[in-house]
Amino acid sequence: MTALTRLSATELRLFLRDPAAVVLSLGLGPVLLIVFGSIPFFREPQAAYGGARIVDFYLPTLIAMSLAMIGLSLLSGSLANYRELGVLRRLATTPTPPVRLLAAQLLVHLLMVTVSTVVLIGLGKVVADVPLPRNPVAFLLSFLLATLAVFGIGLLIAALAPTTKAAQGIGTLAFFPLMFLAGLWTPGPLMPELVRRIGEFSPLGAGTQAMQAAWSGNWPNPVHLLVAAGFAAVAMFGATKLFRWQ
Repeated sequence: MTALTRLSATELRLFLRDPAAVVLSLGLGPVLLIVFGSIPFFREPQAAYGGARIVDFYLPTLIAMSLAMIGLSLLSGSLANYRELGVLRRLATTPTPPVRLLAAQLLVHLLMVTVSTVVLIGLGKVVADVPLPRNPVAFLLSFLLATLAVFGIGLLIAALAPTTKAAQGIGTLAFFPLMFLAGLWTPGPLMPELVRRIGEFSPLGAGTQAMQAAWSGNWPNPVHLLVAAGFAAVAMFGATKLFRWQ
């Protein structure tokens, strides 16, 4: 654990030295929340949605967006870059196994996801008076499963991509359809029924709808939790089988 802690601290310092990575992981979501929260129509209760506001639907979607950017772009890109630079191959000649670097990368990006989520929840309360999740246990479970699903896909991309640019390109291509199904452009109940149904079987669509249910104080649909868990299990398994250390 001491070696993993030191390695994680080093990886965290390297992450924080990249301004673009910090802005993408911690800055974009809050900026969008401030923009949406400043639009009067988004802050007005809508009778068609039981008195809920559009900004209330957007917060879980913005959390999903942060998950996607960190998992699909930053995590996959950094691991592909280490392989391309020969870092993993060099680690094989040291007492530090390459898998420890993988664990440190996961811990650092999980920390970034957690910080981003806490910032978004706190900012939502301050800027738009968005209530805290009414079912915190269900929210944490939904958030964890969605994170594992996205990180699993990110690891799978890193396992298959031959170069850093390829990993970032694949991650970007995956980002837009996944976020469309998660409701970034048409949030919550505003989504067409067919799109919403399809989104229930995508990792971020299922994760977002599960978090929205927990935010309202309900327990998420078990199907949404199973979909997120299934994507996490399949992607993680595939990544472990296909990941190339050299």
